[in-house]
Amino acid sequence: MAYRLSKRMKKTVLGAGGVALLVGLNAPAAWTFASEQYYDWKIAQPGYKAKYGSWTSVDIPDRFRTNAIHAALLHTGKVLIVAGSGNEQKKFDAGSFDTILWDPKANTFKKIATPEDFFCSGHAALPDGRMLVAGGTARYEQLEGEVKRAGGGMRVKNESPDKAMVLKKGTKFRSPSGIEYVSQFDVTVPKAKRVNHITYNAAGVMQPWRTSVKASEARVFVQAAADGKQYVTDKQAQYEIEGLKGDDADNAYGLSEKITMDKEDFQGIKAAYEFDPVAEKYVPVDPMEKARWYPTLVGLEDGKVLAVSGLDDVGMIDPGDNEIYDPKTKKWTMGPKRYFPTYPALFLTKGGKLFYPASNAGYGPADKGREPGLWDLKTNKFQKVPGLTDTDQTETSASLLLAPAQDQKVMIMGGGGVGESKKATSRTAVVDLKKDNPHFTTGPRLPQGTRYLNSVIMPDDSVFTSNGSSDYRGRSASNILKAQFYDPKDNAFHDAASPKVGRNYHSEALLLPDGRVATFGSDPLYDNQQNTKLGHFEQRMEIFTPPALHRGADKRPVLRSGPETLPDDHRATYRTDQADRIVKARLMRPSAVTHTTDVEQRSIELGVTKGDGAVTVDVPKDPSLVPPGWYMLFVSDANGVTSEAKWVKVGE
Repeated sequence: MAYRLSKRMKKTVLGAGGVALLVGLNAPAAWTFASEQYYDWKIAQPGYKAKYGSWTSVDIPDRFRTNAIHAALLHTGKVLIVAGSGNEQKKFDAGSFDTILWDPKANTFKKIATPEDFFCSGHAALPDGRMLVAGGTARYEQLEGEVKRAGGGMRVKNESPDKAMVLKKGTKFRSPSGIEYVSQFDVTVPKAKRVNHITYNAAGVMQPWRTSVKASEARVFVQAAADGKQYVTDKQAQYEIEGLKGDDADNAYGLSEKITMDKEDFQGIKAAYEFDPVAEKYVPVDPMEKARWYPTLVGLEDGKVLAVSGLDDVGMIDPGDNEIYDPKTKKWTMGPKRYFPTYPALFLTKGGKLFYPASNAGYGPADKGREPGLWDLKTNKFQKVPGLTDTDQTETSASLLLAPAQDQKVMIMGGGGVGESKKATSRTAVVDLKKDNPHFTTGPRLPQGTRYLNSVIMPDDSVFTSNGSSDYRGRSASNILKAQFYDPKDNAFHDAASPKVGRNYHSEALLLPDGRVATFGSDPLYDNQQNTKLGHFEQRMEIFTPPALHRGADKRPVLRSGPETLPDDHRATYRTDQADRIVKARLMRPSAVTHTTDVEQRSIELGVTKGDGAVTVDVPKDPSLVPPGWYMLFVSDANGVTSEAKWVKVGE
C-alpha cells in the first residue's frame, strides 16, 4: 500500500521547503545584511574610533539643502556654501541662485541673497576677512545637436572719444546683405582713445601735435536671428548696429568673428563681489576686465588677489589675460600674461613666486599649459620642474602645500585624463622647492586610481584625503568610499574610517575650527552602474572626527585670552592651564575650495615658549610665507591632541 501525505503534512513540508528555498535564494542578501550590521557595530567601538576616526552626518533642514559647488571657511567660524544655479539650467533660467551660511558649532543655517550666478566662480580670502568672489555663469552650454541657431563672438567698435556706448541684450547687428545676429548680453564699449603724435620737420624741429583716435572695443556673444545653417560664417564682416542714429550710428559698428553651429560652451561673467562675514551679505566691487568661468583666484603676499584662466564671454579659454585685484581700491588691473587650463592649482611660495604642479580641474587642450613649474610674477618667467610621472593624468588631481609651509614642499595626488577620459592614476609625487633645481619625487601610491580626491591639511601636519572616483564624474558607480592620512614624516598613507557618502565632481572638504573635517557635495553623471539613470546632486554633508580627538577629547588644550590681532613683533601670548603639555603650534589659513582645488589652505609652524599659565607663539614675518589675513591658531600636546582654534589676524 502506498504511503500518502495528509493535506496538513503536505502544507508543513512545503512550508519548510519554501523557507529553505527562500533562504538559499537570498543567502547573498542575508550575508550582506549581516556583514553591514557587523561593520556598523565595529566602527562604533571606541577602540576603532581611537585608531581610525569616525564619521557623522549633518542634519540639514530641507529648505537649506543646496548643491554645494564652493565652500569657504570664514573667520566667524561659519562656512559659506555657494551653489549659484548649482549646475541646474532650470534654476539658471529662473534666476534662482543659492548661497547658504552654515554655523558648524550651532548647526544653524541661513540663506544669503545671491546677486549673480556664482556657479563655477573663483574665490579667495582678503586680508580683512572678507571673501572675494569673482566670475561665474553667463550662459549654460549647448551640446552638439542642441544648437539650432548659429552663434559666436561679435567685436563691437566705438570710434567716439567722447562717449561710451551701452548696448542692451537683444541689440541687433545687420550686414549689408541683411543677415542679422542678436546680442545675448548687455555690453558696454568704452570711449575711444585720443592719441597724440609728435612729428619733426627736416631740420629736426618739433611740429604741432597731431591727434588721432584709436577705436575702443568690447566683445559680446551673438546668435543668428533665426534657425538655419545659412547664418554660419567664418568670414569677418562689418555689421550695422540697429537702433543707433546720427553720430552714434557712424561711430559704432560690429565686426563678426567665426560664427558656427558647433557645441557652445559655458560662458563666464565679469562680476566681482566681496562677501562680508560680519554683515553676512555680498557687496559689489568693480568687475573684472575679462569674463571668467572656472577661474582660480589666489592670494598674494601683499594682500592682493590674482585671477587666472576661465572660459570667457564667448566660451573660449582665456588666452592668459590675468588680472590682479587690490582690496584697498576695490579695482582690477591687468597682471602678467600666461596661459593656464581652467581652475589651475597655484600656490604662493617663499619669495612670492607661484608654483603650478600641473594640477587643474577642467577645460583645456592636452598639449598646452600642462607642464609644472615656478612662475615669477615680476619677470613673468616660468621655470619648468621635471620628474612628474603620469603627466597625462593631472586633471581633477588633488594638490597642496604640505605642512609645515616652511618646508616648501608641494604634493600632487591622483588625477585623470583630460576631459571625459576613463584614465585615473594612483600616482602621488612631492617636489621640494627649496632646492636650486627642484624636481618631483614619486611618493606612495593611493589605494587605486583616483579622480576628485579631497585633501585637507590637519593641525598635526598630516593630510586627510577622502572620497573621489575611479572614472569621470563617478561613471559606472565608481565612487571610492575610502579615506586615509598621508604622513609627511614617513612618506606613507595610513587608513582612516571610511565615509558613507560617495563624492566625486563638485565636492569639497575643509578643516573646521574644532579640528574636524566637513565634506560636501558631489555631482555624478549617472546614478547606476549601467550608466542609464542620470545622476542627482548629493546634498548630504558628513563630518569626520580624527582619531586623536577620540583618544583625548576631554583632554584638549584650551587657549583662553590673548590678542585677536597679531602684534607688530609677531609674538602673541595666550593664557592656558595646559602650558606644560603644549609641544606644538600651527597657524592655519582657512580653506576656500571648489572642484578639488584649494590654493588657500596652508599651515605654518610657530615657535613656542611656555610660561606660567601661558604660552607664547612666534609667527614668521615673511608675508610670502604668511600672507595677510585671518588664521586659525591650533596648539597640540605630545599625543597629537589639538586645541580648538583661536582666530588671529595677521598683517594689514
